[in-house]
Amino acid sequence: MTASLTVLGLETSCDETAAAVVRLDADGHVTVLSSIVGTQIADHAPYGGVVPEIAARAHVETIDAITAEALKTAGLSYGELSGVAATAGPGLVGGVMVGLSFGKAVALARGLPLVAVNHLEGHAVSARLAADIPYPFLLLLVSGGHCQLLEVAGVGACRRLGTTIDDAAGEAFDKIAKTLGLPYPGGPALEELAVGGDASAFTLPRALLGRDGFDFSFSGLKTAAARLAETVTDEPARKNLAAAVQAAIARQLAERTDRAMVAYARRHEGRSLRFVVAGGVAANGAVRAKLKETAEAQGFSFDAPPLAYCTDNAAMIALAGAERLALGISDPLDAPARPRWPLDAAAALANPIHVHGRKGAKA
Repeated sequence: MTASLTVLGLETSCDETAAAVVRLDADGHVTVLSSIVGTQIADHAPYGGVVPEIAARAHVETIDAITAEALKTAGLSYGELSGVAATAGPGLVGGVMVGLSFGKAVALARGLPLVAVNHLEGHAVSARLAADIPYPFLLLLVSGGHCQLLEVAGVGACRRLGTTIDDAAGEAFDKIAKTLGLPYPGGPALEELAVGGDASAFTLPRALLGRDGFDFSFSGLKTAAARLAETVTDEPARKNLAAAVQAAIARQLAERTDRAMVAYARRHEGRSLRFVVAGGVAANGAVRAKLKETAEAQGFSFDAPPLAYCTDNAAMIALAGAERLALGISDPLDAPARPRWPLDAAAALANPIHVHGRKGAKA
């Protein structure tokens, strides 16, 4: 790359309508010129979770204004952009289509290159928005919809080591919070309730203890906690259960990450060992502390995005797009919106989590 790139990023994969402008200099320095996130919490709160149709309609109604605010905050016009990056999946496909279509319109009208970004790749680079983190690194991507351990060798070069075989950690946080009668979004509410609680007051199941590899499972924990939630009525007991749930999730994340670190270190002997945690659950203080402790014990550096970039945002999408543009990579205007889009397609094909014939929500 011989010159700096200024990229507009758009993110609409779930219930945040986000736009950002990020500048990537020739030396790799990143500057976030603006990052605007329009939340839909009030729209979905009555339902206790995200309603896809409501989310898609809200994106349509707000994306133009959110994008205009991002450009105004950055002090730039469309004519000063180097390219447009928009989330093309995975996510709620109605929402993905809104942001991707808007990005295509901008690219077509202004003659700009388009980058159709994998939302998970955005999370993978999110810590690089605020810190110099060279490739390669070991990544734990943990959010409401995803829980994966990945080797990140470079731009778009991700090798999946492990994934959840059922629920994501963030989903477990949210569903358990709901059984405790906590408001949406449940994860932050559960973390707040857990303050001062005694995590040892409840015994919760530990999943996959006898299983090799780096996969996760949270469905058993979710069921056990839901049953316990029906039996606790006083506030001290509720706080104890919240603390126990938080500790159990942090413990499993740390145990599987610890195992992955050992394997990663063997393959990268003599090189700097870097660990990054990203995604919405990376904002949880107990999870961060446990993973930092694990990284230090295994001789890894520890990095996590600033809290503003843990949850869905467009700055990470803009950076992922800029890194691809710097390598001369862009996408045609007929790039599709994808409800599913694995970072490691080979691993997803060889060891699929979603299989034909499965019934229910996970199908």
